[in-house]
Amino acid sequence: MDKIKFGTDGWRAIIAKEFTTENVARVAEGTALWLLNSKFQTSNSKLSIVVGHDCRFGGELFAETVSKVLAHHGIKVFLAKGFVSTPMISLGTVKYKANLGIIITASHNPPSYNGFKLKGYYGGPLLPEQVSEIENLIPDHAESSTAHQVASIEKMIQHVDLETLYCKHIEKNFDLKAIQKSKMTLAYDAMFGAGQNVIKRLLPETIMLHCENNPSFNGTSPEPIAKNLQEISTLIKNSQKKKGKNKIECALATDGDADRLGLFDGKGNFVDSHHIILLLIHYLCKYKKMKGKICTAFSTTEKIKKMCKHYGLELEVVKIGFKYICGIMIKEDVLLGGEESGGIAIKGHIPERDGIWIGLTIWEFMAKSGKSLDELIKEVYAITGSFAFERNDLHISEELKNKIVENCKQGKYKSFGKYKVQRVDDMDGWKYFFNEEEWLMIRASGTEPVLRTYAESSTQKKAFDILNSAKKIFLQ
Repeated sequence: MDKIKFGTDGWRAIIAKEFTTENVARVAEGTALWLLNSKFQTSNSKLSIVVGHDCRFGGELFAETVSKVLAHHGIKVFLAKGFVSTPMISLGTVKYKANLGIIITASHNPPSYNGFKLKGYYGGPLLPEQVSEIENLIPDHAESSTAHQVASIEKMIQHVDLETLYCKHIEKNFDLKAIQKSKMTLAYDAMFGAGQNVIKRLLPETIMLHCENNPSFNGTSPEPIAKNLQEISTLIKNSQKKKGKNKIECALATDGDADRLGLFDGKGNFVDSHHIILLLIHYLCKYKKMKGKICTAFSTTEKIKKMCKHYGLELEVVKIGFKYICGIMIKEDVLLGGEESGGIAIKGHIPERDGIWIGLTIWEFMAKSGKSLDELIKEVYAITGSFAFERNDLHISEELKNKIVENCKQGKYKSFGKYKVQRVDDMDGWKYFFNEEEWLMIRASGTEPVLRTYAESSTQKKAFDILNSAKKIFLQ
């Protein structure tokens, strides 16, 4: 059997090819063996794991497979009823005082993929060194539980309602009445993902889009980036043409397992995670008088440095992968941890990315300040200066991808068209700076045959020009 390797955020593979019940059982077996041999195992302890799945094809079958393997090893399983989001699993792990959380999800990957994410007892991604230990314990074949009595296994599995648990947690921590009383017209695009029921329950007046169960995600990867969200953008723009009070002022979109987000302003313009991170720091510091360390991934905007300096906050930049941010959040007083990909966590919740939680925080900010998203971004720009960030995923051959990566390693790129490289940062990928706030970043995907390119500049036009200049160099 092939060795199973976890990537930046869990193990992901194509359904019915590598992602099979046999391989899922193998990973569950390795997880069980790790837990049984870990520091959690004492004479008085009762080991337990929260298990669930999102909206992807086969999720229920794979979650049941995991549950049976764990139960066979004497580990109690809290199995989520129906589909759930990743933050629901993480929160459930904390609330049920479980040792681990497992969710069957491939997050934002194409519909043909599924995956396996591990969560720590603290309600965030399991740390890299622990994931590596589990990887090394995954057997070539899982020990079958079919020969054992089903009744004894079923006793170890308890079905739980994590969605209701999550909604009650939100109701305790947000001023939902302020959002409702603001009379803002809001919209939510679930991208056919696992967050689809939460906004319906909490803010039923919200305009809903793609809040149905569709395991193929209508053929689009459920990643909340501008090119995948043209329908919600058009809906907002069309609402501005209508007379009356139904003009949409802000829209939230979350990915397949609802741990990432994207936003749209009242003009239908996409608001990326860099702007969301800056808005959150501004809101938490100025309006809520909160403090703490800021921790961001390598690919985020340089403007965060200016915002942190303005509010006297410490900033730490880490490798890409929320597990690195989580490792700091569980040890230090962190106000915000965030990534370019739309995964953000803030103080007062679990150390986990949560698209709905962050979206509601922005909506609460708008409601309590009485300002539009556009006006709040202008407040941010008054501190940091305006900027634009763009990204282009190049779907190229593995051979060409490896060649470009090798060129980066050898320092062969001195310029990209008219853009001359002043310095390079290679913490995780390669960030080519043309000046202190204008840069191009190159990073190969660990889960797909894709080369990701990112650019930041003073305007959107310039950011696209940087990306296009790089593309010409790579494809010539």
